[in-house]
Amino acid sequence: MINMAEASQILASDETIKVMEILKRYSSDKDNLIPILQEIQKNVGYLSPDFVRLVSKHLKISASSVYGVATFYTMFKFAKPAKHNIKVCLGTSCHVKGGDRILETFERLLEVRCGESSRDLMFSLERVACLGSCALAPVVVIDDTIYGNMHVDRIKPILSKIRG
Repeated sequence: MINMAEASQILASDETIKVMEILKRYSSDKDNLIPILQEIQKNVGYLSPDFVRLVSKHLKISASSVYGVATFYTMFKFAKPAKHNIKVCLGTSCHVKGGDRILETFERLLEVRCGESSRDLMFSLERVACLGSCALAPVVVIDDTIYGNMHVDRIKPILSKIRG
């Protein structure tokens, strides 16, 4: 079990305290890895390198083993969540209608790559295999708003409106 002093050396924050509280509820049985990761993801929103180290010490397994499991599942995020989440569909219909250019434009304008958040933590960007709105292709979802028939010319005005 990891003590709070050890945890504070890694990262002194409210997030670390939440992670430590989660770890206290689980034994050091390796079978607890996925439930621990799920609970951290649910309560903190992402798995930082520091959180991975805490989990690996708690379960007495290597950090690379923790990453190996966590990277296998798409539900786990490794960047601090941003205020607004952008999902760009790259399913067949969206791809054929320019989804890749839309994704590249978001990356350029936000100065991020897929799976990352902007420096100001205003936007996170991810690619998805299908949003189930093929008739509206290409599709982008920002938070809970669906933008169908998306075109690269619409991206700047949408981002400006969201930024306020």
